[in-house]
Amino acid sequence: MNERLRAVYALMMPQAREMAGLHEYDGRVQDLSPDGVRDAVAEVVRARRAAGRLDDDHDEAHLRVFEKSLRTQYGDLELHRRDPYPHLSNLELACYDREYAPRRERARARRKHLAAWPDAVDASVSALDQVNSPVAAALLGAVRGLAAGLDADQGRREAAALAAHARLVAHLEHAAEHGDPDPRLGGKALASLMGAQEGLRVDLESLANDAALESHRLTELLTESCRALDPRRTVDELIPELLADHPDAGGVIEEAERLTAEVIAFTRDHGLAPYADGECLVGPAPASRRWSMAMMTWEAPGESDTPSWYHVTPPEPEWPAQEQEEWLTVFSRTSLPSITVHEVAPGHFAHGRALRRTRGPVRRTLHSLSFAEGWAHYVEEVCLEEGFRADDPRFAIGVALEALVRVTRLTCAIGVHTGTMDLEDATRLFMRDAHLARASAAAEARRGTFDAGYGRYTWGKLEIMRLRERAKRKWGNEFSLPRFHKSLLTLGSPPLGLLEGIFNRGK
Repeated sequence: MNERLRAVYALMMPQAREMAGLHEYDGRVQDLSPDGVRDAVAEVVRARRAAGRLDDDHDEAHLRVFEKSLRTQYGDLELHRRDPYPHLSNLELACYDREYAPRRERARARRKHLAAWPDAVDASVSALDQVNSPVAAALLGAVRGLAAGLDADQGRREAAALAAHARLVAHLEHAAEHGDPDPRLGGKALASLMGAQEGLRVDLESLANDAALESHRLTELLTESCRALDPRRTVDELIPELLADHPDAGGVIEEAERLTAEVIAFTRDHGLAPYADGECLVGPAPASRRWSMAMMTWEAPGESDTPSWYHVTPPEPEWPAQEQEEWLTVFSRTSLPSITVHEVAPGHFAHGRALRRTRGPVRRTLHSLSFAEGWAHYVEEVCLEEGFRADDPRFAIGVALEALVRVTRLTCAIGVHTGTMDLEDATRLFMRDAHLARASAAAEARRGTFDAGYGRYTWGKLEIMRLRERAKRKWGNEFSLPRFHKSLLTLGSPPLGLLEGIFNRGK
């Protein structure tokens, strides 16, 4: 393995293990203590000087973006001191549920990983000295969920892990009660973080203007699509009825399976992704990830050809009826088709299949989240343009509703972290512009406190759409969606600042 890549992976072990499929990191935890992080950042700098440039110019630029991003995240901004999320990912055991290796091998790695929890938690508690109250409160549920399925009666290893887990929970409970009530990262820090991650100079004011224009466009799409479905009723009258039309808890998986077959067939027929092969199974998420209603766990590029999983999680039967009903609205016959396009094809599943074919470890294993989520979000509207369910306006309504949530995230991330809005302002904006109920709107606003870059869906989509327009002008009559998409995915999951690489022949 290239020395520079090894130094990068050391600062992103969970992603290297699960998203890239580098299973030499199985059973290992990242040292997120202040000294451990400081040493790992210094190693990124040292390795770059020692190992020299990569042969491929695009790959060199791609790797440099990741090196700078990690230096910014852990060195300049020291986000491991205020953000519990990397610490949660570091402890996560659900990665071993995937069938990438024989069961015994995965079980052995899981036991080794679990045995490392006490030291990892000690490191986390020593690092997390700047967690503000809103962030701690927003993540407590996910932290508690890490221990799902563990039992202290199963032996000393699990008992020690659960005791460590309790220390982490107590630490964040204290932060939730006594921490700084101000969740702001600050405009300068937010722009620095976003720019470093994508190899771009970020102007937050310009990006906020882009978000406002996109929100207006999507509102028009939603209004027109609702009018096509029922011209006699308003958007606000129609949406609750549409969201209430969903399968019951027992039918969610079956509905998602039918949609999965449908979107893969449509993607193949229209050539919307270079690869739509492989196997995509549908089922509920592992116990520790049941907080996620829908997500893709793809077969990673470094793994043998095994099934990917589209995790669709019904509500738990013991929940109150009202909570179950609110959860099920996500699986409405208006929302679930666009979600499945996003998660399966031509979205994340198809992207994962392409990553397996792209060349070199940089493109296969270093994934820009803004590109990955931007791609999956972009293809929702591509399917609308290409006629998916053209005779049913509900698909267009679902695309618009999902997009309005994503663009409002971008607006609120900028607003909350620059201090121009508070969490109540953000909640009201999600209610007004994205048509969410208050509970869902408040949850979206809280997510923005710890996931400051969650506007990445819209940002990535807009950059891909701009690139498509440039490709149309540059390629003229030789432009086609299959060509554009194949050229784009040949780059892997590139930082947004490197999308112009599609125009470099032979790269």
